[in-house]
Amino acid sequence: MAVLNSPSLIRLFRARVIVLILTCGFVLCVVWNLESKTPEKSTELMTDQTLEYFLSQGKIQVKDAADIEWAHAANSKKKITEALQSSAHMIEADILLRSHDPKEPIMAHPPETDSDVTLRDWLKEVKASHKGIKLDFKSLAAVAPSMVLLDKVRAELRGPVWINADILPGPGGKATPLDPKVFLEAAVTPGSHGDVLSLGWTTGWTADTHNPGYSWEMVREMEAVCRTLTHPVTFPVRAALLAQSFSQLHWLLQQSDRYSLTVWTGHTDVLVVKDLLPYRSNIDKTRIYYDLLDSQRAQLRGLTGY
Repeated sequence: MAVLNSPSLIRLFRARVIVLILTCGFVLCVVWNLESKTPEKSTELMTDQTLEYFLSQGKIQVKDAADIEWAHAANSKKKITEALQSSAHMIEADILLRSHDPKEPIMAHPPETDSDVTLRDWLKEVKASHKGIKLDFKSLAAVAPSMVLLDKVRAELRGPVWINADILPGPGGKATPLDPKVFLEAAVTPGSHGDVLSLGWTTGWTADTHNPGYSWEMVREMEAVCRTLTHPVTFPVRAALLAQSFSQLHWLLQQSDRYSLTVWTGHTDVLVVKDLLPYRSNIDKTRIYYDLLDSQRAQLRGLTGY
């Protein structure tokens, strides 16, 4: 007992306890710091800030998505220069992975396989402007490397960022959609939380025949894909198919305040502009973008007075 109670052993025991406590504390601090530096995907629900941005810049005067103008297929040095000098608010371009070395994301739309501008250089051009961008992915292979490049310049981009792909088969669609799970796993990065995900269906339209609209099965399948996302989501929908799809698309918008529509038209489509009136009249004007030809936009303005 005398040995156990000796002052030197007691001091040694206390010292070892203190060392153990300090070691545990140090390990806990290291673990906490590592976890705090690991980027996590946010679970906060985001709403589309596109209109707020252009209002704040004085580029539009009222909160109406119909006022947003688009520049399309800015897939070359010439086209991106023209788009940056235009009155368009949003610049859309297509992305593929170059098929030969150096294999990197380029701005091109199938059947093109090469371009005079890479995504890296394209982003250098647009980041100095106040315009928004819409990146339309045409291949899964291009998504992950493109998001890496995009994340590197996010702090320098001023305008909204939209990420687009056709991920489900739609009415008359013959092209193969991108796999939704694989696409979203690559497109949703820790830095992408404010992006608008533009998720659409492959579609087709044929003159002088009945063209079916978006079915209940199609919109329900899309809503199931998007339900757990925290991003704002816009659904690009073909204008020539909207007359027979109002109930389905109206229902889709009702499922979340994060959802909107982007109405677009093909150059060969025959669009009866008055078929858009139920959408213009019955749905919140902040939730439908109209990516139309200039003549169609003018006609819609004449019919609705916007």
